[in-house]
Amino acid sequence: MSERIALAFDGEEYTLSRLDAMADALAGELARRGVRPGGRVALMSSNRPEFVTAVQAVWRLGAAVVLFSPAWKRAEAEHAVAVTRPSHAVGDHPVLAELMPMLHLDEPLEPGRGPFPGHEPGSDALLVFSSGTTGMPKAVRHTHASFGAAVEHWRRVLELTEHDRIQVTTPPSHILGILNIVTALETGAWLRLHRRFDLERMLECIGSDRITVEMAVAPIALALASHPKLESYDFSSLRYIMWGATPVTPSVAEAVTRRTGVGWMPAYGASELPVIACNPVEGARLDSAGRAAPGVELRVVSLETGEPVAPGETGEIQARAASLMAGYLPEEATPGAFDGGWYRTGDVGSVDADGWVRLTDRSKEMIKVRGFQVAPAEVEAVLHGHPSVADCAVYGVPDAANGEAIVAAVAPEGAVDPAELIALVGERLASYKRPREVVLVAEIPRLPSGKVLRRVLKERHGRTSDH
Repeated sequence: MSERIALAFDGEEYTLSRLDAMADALAGELARRGVRPGGRVALMSSNRPEFVTAVQAVWRLGAAVVLFSPAWKRAEAEHAVAVTRPSHAVGDHPVLAELMPMLHLDEPLEPGRGPFPGHEPGSDALLVFSSGTTGMPKAVRHTHASFGAAVEHWRRVLELTEHDRIQVTTPPSHILGILNIVTALETGAWLRLHRRFDLERMLECIGSDRITVEMAVAPIALALASHPKLESYDFSSLRYIMWGATPVTPSVAEAVTRRTGVGWMPAYGASELPVIACNPVEGARLDSAGRAAPGVELRVVSLETGEPVAPGETGEIQARAASLMAGYLPEEATPGAFDGGWYRTGDVGSVDADGWVRLTDRSKEMIKVRGFQVAPAEVEAVLHGHPSVADCAVYGVPDAANGEAIVAAVAPEGAVDPAELIALVGERLASYKRPREVVLVAEIPRLPSGKVLRRVLKERHGRTSDH
């Protein structure tokens, strides 16, 4: 009986024993170069099977892997090196190779010679950089125990089994990418790794690979909803599409379901605590991030007093679980992330009496108009419902009379009248939530995860209003 295929990439297929042999060979070479238990190894690589086996090789040696995004420029990589101080580097990226001696993933290797030391549950496994929308990114430290717990939470909420088939188009250097890869391999699910995100290729592979679970972030969902030939692809194998990283835009999700017949499963997590809440696979709701994942406790505290609030009331969502990070690097950033053992998500929302989580926005991004808190996502949801709005983002700017004023950046699809959009929000929401101004832009700046870079929009707004 032939061995099962674990991973597919381009035209090649990899069994588990082939991946193990690749990881052993790399572990042997890294050990020869001095990687020891407790060390840190920087990994900056394109999407490829060798990325996966590099992570496994580092773990075999009891060391931690520091994930560098291949999208980073030199200054970002320099910051990451300064914060995490890795002793060794492996990858295929010239930016990392310029900063420190790097073992190239294309280098021929001798077959691995174990046994290798392995790792302790409490030792660091993974340092992944938070996709912070403000300030310099921090390194999030996960131990083997905390990341292992996250993998188990993800497997349970996705109801993933060895019969599932998934594909990874998002960068594996982000928490969702690495979580999907490790969960698929540990569950025995079949995995296609893509060299880069290509919407047409992703859609073709759903049919040809008989993908059962598709992962999407906001930009992918938007691209699906606006695809002119979406109905021509075969979605019959899909159980659901997971929406993560940002709150669901119902009009976008509904458009995809209407055109494909496939439902969504919204989920909510963070680099610091990868699986916070998730909808059930059967009976998922678009108006909620779901309920706390098994093994995760949630509470909501007042933005003013920090005291827990009643079910259904709005405040900052806080969480604790075995999957919670060990802390940040630099270490001085860690205390501010916790409130007596609870992780402060920085997300504003509510948890009702039945445990359903609703996210309204980031606490740092709430706009204060005449003392009222306005969630950008609430205004964005109304704007997204207009047929001429391809994408949008709402942010606050200083205002002498009201504290802050609301501005909406809109990427239009065809002709659109800003006054009409302002009036639309005024019809649907309280008057203080109406934008003072609508700025038409070519596109909305976003992180790969889909999170809007409101800081960039504010800076641009400041420059144009100065002239």
